[in-house]
Amino acid sequence: MRIEIKKKRDRTAILISFDTIKDRFKSASERNRFYWELYGRRQVVVKKSGRYEYNRTGLLEEIPHIKVANSVFIIAMEHLKRMLEFFNEWEDKVTFKTFPVLLDKKELKELEIE
Repeated sequence: MRIEIKKKRDRTAILISFDTIKDRFKSASERNRFYWELYGRRQVVVKKSGRYEYNRTGLLEEIPHIKVANSVFIIAMEHLKRMLEFFNEWEDKVTFKTFPVLLDKKELKELEIE
């Protein structure tokens, strides 16, 4: 039996799954930097003159995505190159896999593809 999967260009997105290899990071702060660059963070600085809050944007704050689970998300095909560039910067410390997936219209709207 032969099974053929046809990609529908307008409905195909990319599921990305990644895993950090804890032992390869120099420190916990370096691993945190990976997550901050990917997800972003809110920084709070308290000084005598007051409290200051800064939102540091991460890559996934700029790219529409659907969170599937911890370390698993779906992005539009058009953003794949940017994500690959990011993960390739961390390739010695993070493993990742990509899978093409078909989305329904509701999910496509979440990714702003339509």
